[in-house]
Amino acid sequence: MRRCTGCAVDIEGDWARCPLCSAPTTGEAAPSPLPAVPLEFSRRRVLRALFLTSIAVILASFTAQLLFSRDLDGIGVLRSVWLGVSAMWLVVLMAVRKRRNVAKGTVYLVVLVVLVCVYWDYLTGWRGWSLTYAAPILCASSIIALLITVRVMRIEVGEHILYSGLTVLLGLAPIGFLAFGWVTDPLPSAICGILSVVALVLLQLGRGQDVQHELAKRLHL
Repeated sequence: MRRCTGCAVDIEGDWARCPLCSAPTTGEAAPSPLPAVPLEFSRRRVLRALFLTSIAVILASFTAQLLFSRDLDGIGVLRSVWLGVSAMWLVVLMAVRKRRNVAKGTVYLVVLVVLVCVYWDYLTGWRGWSLTYAAPILCASSIIALLITVRVMRIEVGEHILYSGLTVLLGLAPIGFLAFGWVTDPLPSAICGILSVVALVLLQLGRGQDVQHELAKRLHL
């Protein structure tokens, strides 16, 4: 069994440093008394939900373009939808494979792709499609991906709280672009904000009591 050189206590498990004082430990590692319980979920169920959602998003985008706007020259609506569907797949597959730092990876993905779209829009004469369409569609697709991850996979309460906060952040970003007057069409940003609110409500309906209990414990309420 390992022993802490700082506080002189015996530690079960393979801790390299003491969990109390962070001092180095000595001795042989002992098996942890706590069982390792992996997160279990059905990959087939996750991929089926992701596939059906992608088809619904694509069909909705085609319908909206046929009903409201057939002139796609320079706007990039269709490209933005395909970009959003790709981002949705990347976020869900990242959650399935890694199941760690999904929130950080989602933020990096959205920020990187939006910056690339802004630069592309700037090089082609700046018609505003990057902030008007690409950014809200990417944020909305990431929100849908997080919702699929939470509803289909079994995650801990702490990650549930983190995903809820990220949902709010992704919904507020396009609203910020709209507030600063950086968009030419307010509808995509408004839809993304509404979707963020709906997703947040759905997340709280699933494990609302557990989330409230965890927040009360962390905030010492």
